[in-house]
Amino acid sequence: MQKIAFILNGEEVSLEVLSSTTTLLDWLREEKKLTGTKEGCNEGDCGACTVLVTDLKKGQAEHKALNACILFLPQLDGKSVRTIEGLASKTSDLRIQEEMISNHSSQCGFCTPGIVVSLLTAQLNKDKNYDDILAGNLCRCTGYTPIIDAAIAAEKNAEMPGWVKVDNNKLKKIAINKKSKQSKLFLPQTIKDLEKWCNKNPDGILVGGATDVGLWVTKKLMDLKQICFIGQISEMNQIKTANQSLNIGACTTIETLRNNIKISHPEFSELLRRYGSTQVRNAATIGGNIANGSPIGDSSPALIALGATISLNLNGKHRTIPIEEFFIKYGLQNKQKGEFIESINMKVFMGPYVKYCNMPGNRGITAVAIIETSHIAMHIWDEPKPALMQMDVYSCGEFD
Repeated sequence: MQKIAFILNGEEVSLEVLSSTTTLLDWLREEKKLTGTKEGCNEGDCGACTVLVTDLKKGQAEHKALNACILFLPQLDGKSVRTIEGLASKTSDLRIQEEMISNHSSQCGFCTPGIVVSLLTAQLNKDKNYDDILAGNLCRCTGYTPIIDAAIAAEKNAEMPGWVKVDNNKLKKIAINKKSKQSKLFLPQTIKDLEKWCNKNPDGILVGGATDVGLWVTKKLMDLKQICFIGQISEMNQIKTANQSLNIGACTTIETLRNNIKISHPEFSELLRRYGSTQVRNAATIGGNIANGSPIGDSSPALIALGATISLNLNGKHRTIPIEEFFIKYGLQNKQKGEFIESINMKVFMGPYVKYCNMPGNRGITAVAIIETSHIAMHIWDEPKPALMQMDVYSCGEFD
């Protein structure tokens, strides 16, 4: 049994985790009786369970909208959570809540709590791209026009809630206490800690963002015994540039990677935008997307075309392979027991080149790709004569 500590709606929580796969949604509704956070799809698609999770990155608050239905309690250790019940002050509603009422932006109301949380998180992040922000919040009654009208109206004279600064200060205290404690068995803080855990648990399951593994629990009802959460390992959350290449830590989220490569790899960045909703991209990791070998792991064709390699770690011993050699066949990867993906290396091409990534699906975002294509054509200028190198990669998604 392990203890975790986090902040819930301004109150510090110290919790003994009986099951490492208890979801935040179940705990909120069943234990805390905070039923404003709704259960809809229970697989991270509908957004009715959206909560605001704040973490400190290099001393700065990072606000994320996340799906509580596929977020396991251990993933909250050292973080702050705000549900719909904790957004407004005791004396007044949030501006976005007032505008949702004024603009008649809610009918049945089931999706409304998640929508309000997503819009508030966007305000905190100064993000006004409402089409993307709301792509993970499904509303079948009202339609999105009055919701977006409310969001735009709420931009005027919008004030940051007073609890934001209070929560950030409390997070700093939790971070100090966390450093003074020994690393927890299922929450390693360093790559060395993870190596030790994998050595002792060669058949264990590593969880980065739980956007895939979460469904093993909520949909397949799997009982996962040996499970280790790795999203908090800072060494695996970094993107470094060296020798015309990007070294991407396996725990880097899809959203972080997407924002980082907008200039260097705009087409790949756009593909990652369509990979999933904001809530999913905020949680899903590039390493997990590759390691699970899923047929809907949409980053792999583009990475293959870009000549990416992956660095695998087995008890401190590293090997590097082209990413296409990692996939042997469906459900089988080129990975030994106890071995894990530590990082991905991707080229940054200099000079003129063409990059094309396309992912046709039944909808713009959060769609299973029917077929995915990646085409890379580049001029290599250091040859005696300019050479043209091309690579095309295709992958098929799931057909109905």
